[in-house]
Amino acid sequence: MALSRSVEINELIDRLVKFRDERNWARFHTVKDLALSVSIEASELLELTQWKTSPDVEVLAKGPLRKEFTDEIADVCIYLLLLCDKLAIDPVAAMHQKIEANELRFPKDEGGERGT
Repeated sequence: MALSRSVEINELIDRLVKFRDERNWARFHTVKDLALSVSIEASELLELTQWKTSPDVEVLAKGPLRKEFTDEIADVCIYLLLLCDKLAIDPVAAMHQKIEANELRFPKDEGGERGT
């Protein structure tokens, strides 16, 4: 099944798959292991905020820890894109669909309250 991904996302996924395949890592990239890897990398991103106040994290993420935040965000995105490829999910279409569902679930006239 061919995906109708945006050109940049398509090129990025192709590059990730090529990198993976050149190293013979596809055998490790099961749905379960890719999902676990997303969670592990997201935990590493979260670890950058541990024991810090929200204002401190805002400053650190834009300054002294910017590279670390960038690297962990990239790791999360890489595993998500590989998971999308494995499951033949168009990540751009999936996000548009989710935003549309959220717009219906959380109408803008609700006073800006956070949804549950």
